[in-house]
Amino acid sequence: MLKNFFGFIFELIKVVVISLAIIIPVRYFLIQPFYVKGASMEPNFHDHEYLIIDEISYRFSEPERGDIVVFRYPKNPQEYFIKRVIGLPGETIEIKDGDVIIYNKQYREGAVLEESYLEQGTKTYSGFIKDTVVLEDDEYFVMGDNRNSSKDSRSFGPVNRSFVIGRVILRGWPFDKFGVFKAPEYQF
Repeated sequence: MLKNFFGFIFELIKVVVISLAIIIPVRYFLIQPFYVKGASMEPNFHDHEYLIIDEISYRFSEPERGDIVVFRYPKNPQEYFIKRVIGLPGETIEIKDGDVIIYNKQYREGAVLEESYLEQGTKTYSGFIKDTVVLEDDEYFVMGDNRNSSKDSRSFGPVNRSFVIGRVILRGWPFDKFGVFKAPEYQF
């Protein structure tokens, strides 16, 4: 009887140790849950939704325009924000007449960013920063999809690459909105 009890305890400990050996690296190095707070990403993400963040792909590649990223808030790294990448390193971003204009090597004269993921008729205004921002080689310009209710690069400036945690890969909750996310294809 006592031998069976110790055998059970030993098996239980093995299961717990093996489970932790699998779960902990996955949770801390590969994917991470993220809980949406606020309305800054509506209509695409809503308050109280549960997202899964891919933390590994940005170790091998850089964020792309349209990626939805989680990053540490530059003014308080203890806080996490979720926003969409609009401007890439080395680009100039101009907000003019409600449009986002991208200047880079391909579009030296500037091109209006067509954002199909926004509600029709959405206009973007500059916020608190100047209308034109030049990004350094390690900076990204990020904005919320709910342009009128988003604290983003228009108010706190570009986000350094070192603050980016990962990109949203899927929505896990609510179940009726479960889905995998990919960056949109942009038409300039």
